[in-house]
Amino acid sequence: MVTIPAIPKPAVKTPDVHVWTGRAAFGVASFLLAEFIVRETEGSRPPLSDTDALIAFMSRTSAQTLTIVTIDAVLMAFVMVFLAGFRQIIKNSAEGLEWIADLTFGAGLVFVGTTLIGDAMEGGAALDAQEAHPYIAVLRALTEGHTLLFGSIGCVLLALVAASSGTVIVRSDVLPRWTGVVAYVVAGLNVAAIPTLFGGTSDTSFIAAGGLGVTLFATFPWLAWVIIVGIVTVRGHRPTTRRLLRVAGLRHGDNGHDQKDSANHTENRDERDQN
Repeated sequence: MVTIPAIPKPAVKTPDVHVWTGRAAFGVASFLLAEFIVRETEGSRPPLSDTDALIAFMSRTSAQTLTIVTIDAVLMAFVMVFLAGFRQIIKNSAEGLEWIADLTFGAGLVFVGTTLIGDAMEGGAALDAQEAHPYIAVLRALTEGHTLLFGSIGCVLLALVAASSGTVIVRSDVLPRWTGVVAYVVAGLNVAAIPTLFGGTSDTSFIAAGGLGVTLFATFPWLAWVIIVGIVTVRGHRPTTRRLLRVAGLRHGDNGHDQKDSANHTENRDERDQN
């Protein structure tokens, strides 16, 4: 009987999840800076009630708006890579916390989808403004719609993403504990920004829906946290023994209790055998 040797499977080189998570975070940083620079060239939007000024502003800044929409779409692609890498890092190192990592990933994807819908509405307003006779009702509706998506709706989703991220970090020590604490702070800032929904639509008001307050105290802190986590993952982090035991459901004191329980069980069994 002739034995046919097994054909060895070719080794598959998998990408380093830590490296790609860090690269995605650096991509977020780069495109965030580019978006900020372009946004600064637009200036402040006039009140929605000032029809002529609003049409003139959107017509003048339509090219910058479409550029921002494009940059934001690429930025969100990097965010998706970061979320996938972050989830995989947790799953590789923190057994039992996978469902929280999945929650972070799912809520993050919903945030990305919400942002892209807002970008589409903002881009649609810019396209309409390029026409010879823009329709003011369309401009106002699209502007008010994407303001809500970028504002309070996005804050709710980011609060969930940040809180769940902080939970898995603090409980697993996959990343330094302080990054989890920062994530909790970011979650709190986003929750605090939710009431801006009732702050009106003025582009110059700090507490307006989707205004400067939301950008500085909700969206930007989370993106800054993403960049920080990316730097940490590239540099590497070794979990402490205490944290690894905690993830495994053990405590340093539990071993002593287990030994006492085992000894008591042995004594009781010996007494039964003697009787």
